[in-house]
Amino acid sequence: MPYKYEMKPLFRERMSVLLPEENDFEKFEKIVHTSPLNFIRCNTIKMHPIELAERLRKKWIVKQPYPEYPEILLIESDLKPGELGNSIEHILGYYYIQEVSSMMAIIALSPEPNELILDLCASPGSKTTQMAAKMQNKGTIIANDLKIDRIAILSANIEKCGVTNAIITRKDAIALCSNLSKSNFPKFDRILLDVPCSGEGTLRSSPKTFLMWNYKLINKFSRQQKKFIAFALKCLKVGGVLVYSTCTHSPEENEEVIDFALKNFPVKIESVSLPLKCRPGITKWKDKNYNKEVDKCLRIYPQDNDSEGFFVCKMTLIGEIEK
Repeated sequence: MPYKYEMKPLFRERMSVLLPEENDFEKFEKIVHTSPLNFIRCNTIKMHPIELAERLRKKWIVKQPYPEYPEILLIESDLKPGELGNSIEHILGYYYIQEVSSMMAIIALSPEPNELILDLCASPGSKTTQMAAKMQNKGTIIANDLKIDRIAILSANIEKCGVTNAIITRKDAIALCSNLSKSNFPKFDRILLDVPCSGEGTLRSSPKTFLMWNYKLINKFSRQQKKFIAFALKCLKVGGVLVYSTCTHSPEENEEVIDFALKNFPVKIESVSLPLKCRPGITKWKDKNYNKEVDKCLRIYPQDNDSEGFFVCKMTLIGEIEK
């Protein structure tokens, strides 16, 4: 059943420019009015993906569409409302309900056991728990967020998933990075910067985004995101990796932020291979030309993968940054 919400004219115009190929925008417009697929991620801290798949196949149709990432499971059964969240396997933390495009940020980050990692905007914990699983619960994650209600959700998900290598902090992201960079605290091996954004990629799961979308909000987020990346990079060790990700299509919040980082900091954009179909970052938007290196960024569109929309950029710090 299609949602009753429709695109605002300016949003329609912008997406038409981003998707100029024949029928591309039409495919986008059609799919964002459908419900997303039911993806889950096996929590390998508690259970092996094969064991979980076998267990779930006793009640659902379960597929593992990406052989290199068996922890990503797709439930193809017709589910009752709340069925995924109410199953005993979910209650016990054997799996996490997570949209597949959201999982790409941690695949790009490639965290390793025993590393020191900062998850700067961590709630609700989807990527924090995925990160901990990749690290085999070894090393240290600083999982930060600001609002107490978001901290409560983050804490609950970390506990349910059996994560023991995460420390939760409640601090403004910029203030936290500023304090850490001026202190003797060790620099981070990796940083995940999954920033607050306008959410254009979440229309399928959150159709209220159709109503909430506005251009002023995009510009506000863009300014904030540039501050986030500027302060986060000061906490990264030379040779360390930062992954910047959003769930929006807006160039002001994506390539423009990466272009800002390239202009102001000694960073190198890395090529990334992900299991979804990805399009390169755009190097021109309206009257702005971005650094050609931003084409190594990855745009994930819902019509390409029957997913939500997402943006991922992986960068390496190649020189010291003054405090």
